[in-house]
Amino acid sequence: MREMTGNARRRTLAFRFAGLLAVLVLAAGWVLLASRLTQPLKSSTTTRVPPMQVSAASVAPGSATPASADSAGTRPSTLAGLAGWAHRVARVTGVPARALEAYGNGELRIRATRPDCRLSWATLAGLGRIESDHGQYGGAKLGSDGRPTVPIVGTPSPGALGSQGRTHARALGPMQFMPGTWSHWGTGDPQQIDNAALAAARYLCAGGHDLSTAAGWWSAVLSYDDSVEFARKVFTAADRYARATANLGG
Repeated sequence: MREMTGNARRRTLAFRFAGLLAVLVLAAGWVLLASRLTQPLKSSTTTRVPPMQVSAASVAPGSATPASADSAGTRPSTLAGLAGWAHRVARVTGVPARALEAYGNGELRIRATRPDCRLSWATLAGLGRIESDHGQYGGAKLGSDGRPTVPIVGTPSPGALGSQGRTHARALGPMQFMPGTWSHWGTGDPQQIDNAALAAARYLCAGGHDLSTAAGWWSAVLSYDDSVEFARKVFTAADRYARATANLGG
């Protein structure tokens, strides 16, 4: 009888120990779960971030320069001084002066109507470089009239505007507009680089973007083509042009 009572006590202790162990394991599990629930959830999609920390001056080159800067500075100041400014910038960037006139014209005209956008010529030049090598894709030359000697229809860049990041054989001109998009934002001939650059400026400044900020710049360029690869290439080109002209004199 005593032996049975001892066995019963041992079983009771064993059951209690097992129950306590189960409670401890359960409690530990709840603590771990609670700690995970308090952490931010990871998005199922990759967050778009700039390729590097960027400043207003490097993302939107010239945006920090006062609007009164003369044509010897990093920004064009008047349409009358555009040609001289373009030739000075061409010497340090390698961008054709005729293309630079178009990019400078785009900045000046959009600055007059949308000063809050703070678009710079260098961003337009970055787009022009990636879309068509400034109107020189396929061996074309940019004529004095602003038109390539060979019409540009489709390029292998990731940025045919209106094609959701896919190259499209119908994209037109130095800034690669789709016909439907051009009918909304452009006027005249999409092959003419002044027209194309101004249409691109209008498109980038739509939606209240402030291109002097990193967030505004990336939002605008990704609206032009929803491709991070494309935006990174444009940034690299625009930043290079901005740095090349940072200390440009007369």
